[in-house]
Amino acid sequence: MNEWLSLITSLPTENSAVRMRTWRALKASGAAVLRDGVYLLPDMASNKAGFDALASDVVAAGGTALVMRVAPPEGTDFKSLFDRTQDYQALSLELIQALSTLSADSAADQLKRVRKWRRVFAAIVVMDFFQGEAQAQVELQLNELELACARALSPNEPQCTDGEITVRDLAQYQGRIWVTRERPWVDRLASAWLIQRFIDRKARVRWMVDPSDRPVQALGFDFDGADFSHVDHRVTFEVLVASFGLNQPGLARLAALVHYLDVGGLQPAEAVGLEAVLTGLHTQLTDDHALLAAAGVVFDSLLVSFSSEALAS
Repeated sequence: MNEWLSLITSLPTENSAVRMRTWRALKASGAAVLRDGVYLLPDMASNKAGFDALASDVVAAGGTALVMRVAPPEGTDFKSLFDRTQDYQALSLELIQALSTLSADSAADQLKRVRKWRRVFAAIVVMDFFQGEAQAQVELQLNELELACARALSPNEPQCTDGEITVRDLAQYQGRIWVTRERPWVDRLASAWLIQRFIDRKARVRWMVDPSDRPVQALGFDFDGADFSHVDHRVTFEVLVASFGLNQPGLARLAALVHYLDVGGLQPAEAVGLEAVLTGLHTQLTDDHALLAAAGVVFDSLLVSFSSEALAS
């Protein structure tokens, strides 16, 4: 990419509100400053729309603004103005420090910080027009730290296994006993709901201290050695969806929520609300069957909402 857009602006000095609004918008866009009032971005449709909107705002406020395409002078490398390596390195150092000091006692606080760092990372990515190894490396570090926090908070969570997910015959999984660990959190709750809702309507779910002692004919989920558990990057809920070829509208968005709340990753907009509701239910209800029934109402409601949006789009 060697095509560029320039925004040339001049604002009345007395209009401080517009000057501040313009400065913040330019900073958020990642525009480089060539000189006072002259800004540069790669020639992309989104950048053109942003510059045009800023220019209109400036003109409406009594200033002058011009958006034009420009070429770099011979021997000038505009791309170097958009190198985000230092931003990524600063974030990387914080992540390295956090991982090196992680403990069971600090994991909850660190997980909150990871979510803040995710937002910082996303802001850098928006301005990273020439993506390279630094971006990929920091994303890996974020994933590693999130997973480490999740394991520190829930040391009995199943480990991921490598391999392909086997497609199952739904008819062979009817009227079965399904066993998992007691005091379920989001992945086990959502998986149990999914089983009863879409896989085995007559399923009998049992919560056990040690599900490895399950009855011979029982099916296990979400523990090491279970019939259905984490595979590669997928949590148990996602593995069940893939195993039985479930494609109901809205399930993919629900799966993204479960994935984020279980092991981290990209944060869906509804994640904070769902986490708060499930935390309240988990604290209030000590009977796991009652907890599943209450959480099931929440999952049903989310699915209806997501399905309606999917069908309307």
